[in-house]
Amino acid sequence: MTRAQIPPEERLTNLVVALMATEIGLTKQQILENVSGYRQRSAAGVKADALEKMFERDKDELRALGMPVETIGDPTDPQDLREARYRIPQADYDLPADIEFSDAELAVLRLAGSVWSSESVSSDAQAGVRKIRALGIDGDEPIIGFAPRIAVRDPAFPAIQEGIERNRVIVFDYLKPGEASSTRRRVQPLALVEYEARWHLFGVDVDAEGERTFLLSRIISDVKVTGQTFDPALRDGAADRALSGLTAVAASQSALLEVTPGTEAALRLGRRSTPAVQGMRVPYVDRHIFADELATYGPEVRVVEPDDLRDSVIERLQGIVAAHSEEEHA
Repeated sequence: MTRAQIPPEERLTNLVVALMATEIGLTKQQILENVSGYRQRSAAGVKADALEKMFERDKDELRALGMPVETIGDPTDPQDLREARYRIPQADYDLPADIEFSDAELAVLRLAGSVWSSESVSSDAQAGVRKIRALGIDGDEPIIGFAPRIAVRDPAFPAIQEGIERNRVIVFDYLKPGEASSTRRRVQPLALVEYEARWHLFGVDVDAEGERTFLLSRIISDVKVTGQTFDPALRDGAADRALSGLTAVAASQSALLEVTPGTEAALRLGRRSTPAVQGMRVPYVDRHIFADELATYGPEVRVVEPDDLRDSVIERLQGIVAAHSEEEHA
């Protein structure tokens, strides 16, 4: 998929982010030039009238979903919409001052909040907001919570959830980092937890006879839910134990990074870092996964320490260079 073929749902999300990033509204031209999903299509040569029709359809769809997209005409002639501006007033989403939640309702809201944050906005959406603000059209508050920070895209997720709900042992192939082949795992699934924007399975490894944590992205086979059951009492407090274990691992190791200020890397890494004399300290759970992330930032990040993490990032960057070199000579 090319960047000119951004999925409609991502384009709609980016449009919502943009329309809520400004109090005075955006013109149609500003939207088409700056919002990810339209911008790429424009760069790919899509005609202006086609883009305008797409925007009109998107605007109608947002309204059908309950989004109060406002059209602001010329103050001297409100019926003149040639230079109309569009916005979604954030005030329309404010809760009534007298609303109250029960403890159970608050627990659900906290759970939902754990997977929604400012980091949820895609990099394209954030870039679009920065470009819009560069036009002098600024908002009063940061844009948060309009797209899931983590998406349930791991194919293993539904089957694991079924195993948890039915108290059934699950079976899958798991590939550990640095190993050439996977191993078959039989697990009593106790909890699915999110940590560092990634899903983890916490459960009892039947063959190892102990609690283990598995990264869903490393499950390389279909997950089979077996007929073998286990005591549901094992699930009590499992999520807390899993998160405590992951937090302890992250606390035991951290990376010293030099990060270019004002970049995407500074925005994302800064949220989970502590200041250091030479840059910032960022805790991490998995060296290989963290190296994958750091490599995506390119020259925006330099790993000072530890050495093994720096070597892993360099290895990934060299692989990217080699892949591009092969394409050029193909």
